[in-house]
Amino acid sequence: MKHQTAFPAELLEHLSSSRVVAGFSVSRVEHAVPVAEALLAGGIDVIELTLRTEAGLRAVAAICRQVPQMVVGVGTILTPEQAIGVKDAGAAFGVAPGMNPRVVRAALAAGLPFAPGVATPSDLEGAIELGCRFVKFFPAEATGGLVYLRSMAAPYQHLGIKYFPLGGLNAVNMHAYLREPHVAAIGGSWIVSPDLMEREDWAGISARASEVMATLKNEILPG
Repeated sequence: MKHQTAFPAELLEHLSSSRVVAGFSVSRVEHAVPVAEALLAGGIDVIELTLRTEAGLRAVAAICRQVPQMVVGVGTILTPEQAIGVKDAGAAFGVAPGMNPRVVRAALAAGLPFAPGVATPSDLEGAIELGCRFVKFFPAEATGGLVYLRSMAAPYQHLGIKYFPLGGLNAVNMHAYLREPHVAAIGGSWIVSPDLMEREDWAGISARASEVMATLKNEILPG
């Protein structure tokens, strides 16, 4: 099967070099652009903005339009209609918490690079069957963390699957995940905390992003 839903090589390479994707949701559209700008100022240029609020899709469009330097990924894509809307809003890629074949096919048809969520070998085989070679491992820590990921990934290693773990990761355990050669990048949901956003503490968000990037520079990591 042709890997139609695989990320373009250039995009996957960018994620792999960035290492950390800042994940967050916004309740107010006016917060979207300042958060994106704050992350960029701190050295993070890839995000996963989730569609967990009514403001989600409008926030995506605002960042794509006003912060073109940011690589905008969109998470919590649960329906085919959302996949199409995300592509129309200008997002660079999409991800989902689970492996819904209808959503993957809609993303394929829309031309949206897409990573479905996997937590079991059956999930992973479903994704592989649809042409995916970059998948979200979710919820990473609750499922069993690195020990589980290594066991699940082993039978499929020859296929070159790359993983994007998210769920329970933090500034301490991210290094262990990033040392795994089959992990392309990790999701950092702790960077943009709800309290910082509520207080509109854009400098605080920049500081957290800077701290993450500084610790990565001190680590010898693959990728």
